[in-house]
Amino acid sequence: MCGIVGLFLKNSTLEPRFGELLAEMLVVMTGRGPDSAGFAVYGSGEKGRIKLTVGGDDLGSIVPDLGGDVSGEIRDTHLVLTLPEQDEQRVRDWLAAARPDLAVTGAGQRIELYKEVGLPADVAKRFGLAGMSGTHGIGHTRMATESAVTTAGAHPFSTGTDQCLVHNGSLSNHRSLRRMLEPKGIRFSTDNDSEVAAGYLSWKLQEGATLAEALEASLDDLDGFFTFVVGTESGFAVLRDPGSCKPAVMAETNDYVAFGSEYRALAGLPGIQNARVFEPEPARVYAWERN
Repeated sequence: MCGIVGLFLKNSTLEPRFGELLAEMLVVMTGRGPDSAGFAVYGSGEKGRIKLTVGGDDLGSIVPDLGGDVSGEIRDTHLVLTLPEQDEQRVRDWLAAARPDLAVTGAGQRIELYKEVGLPADVAKRFGLAGMSGTHGIGHTRMATESAVTTAGAHPFSTGTDQCLVHNGSLSNHRSLRRMLEPKGIRFSTDNDSEVAAGYLSWKLQEGATLAEALEASLDDLDGFFTFVVGTESGFAVLRDPGSCKPAVMAETNDYVAFGSEYRALAGLPGIQNARVFEPEPARVYAWERN
């Protein structure tokens, strides 16, 4: 069992409060996932530069060791590196050779992705989520049922630039999908079925599909039960499998679109009393894009 949340802002005046709102949503889902938690935030970005979020220990010497036009901000066990786009492969190669103990959790112009073992409130506090601004993002609280409680196993998963996914459910054909995707250039860092779902969407997107089209295709190609909440640089989307056995509720106002595994995750949002609150239909893609 787990809890998933997502928030997509339509009103830019709420952007300074984005982290505060997402943090409250995440913490409310503690009962559905007290083992670990994670979140991705789409904040500010700079054209021509990319952010790499790196997780691990002993992060203080990485920026000076990398050299070049690289800056970094440490948040607890994660470091956000900012560098020229053309320097990404050099930095990744250096990390793989010099610091194989570190994991790149996310990469993109705007995405920052944090996850760690612990109660959702503690994870949100350690990374300073409440103080982050952004336009949209997703979060996950995990209760491990079939695998160990590890940082690597926490959600969200990211397998493409400015892309991320959280998942409630289980896929039965993830091993065959992995074998199909790896020769196509999709790389995985865990054995988690949810990472394979993220990789599948990354493959569809790199083949030219829109986010909505990629999710539509997943209904034919993914076996199992799932609720997905997905983020891209400009997009936010939700999909439930045809059986829809996992709980889900959404709310939409002129200011935002929000998703929660339970309504109580949405209850603290501003103007929720005037929102259109609904249960997303099975096998229907709900997608929004920033202008």
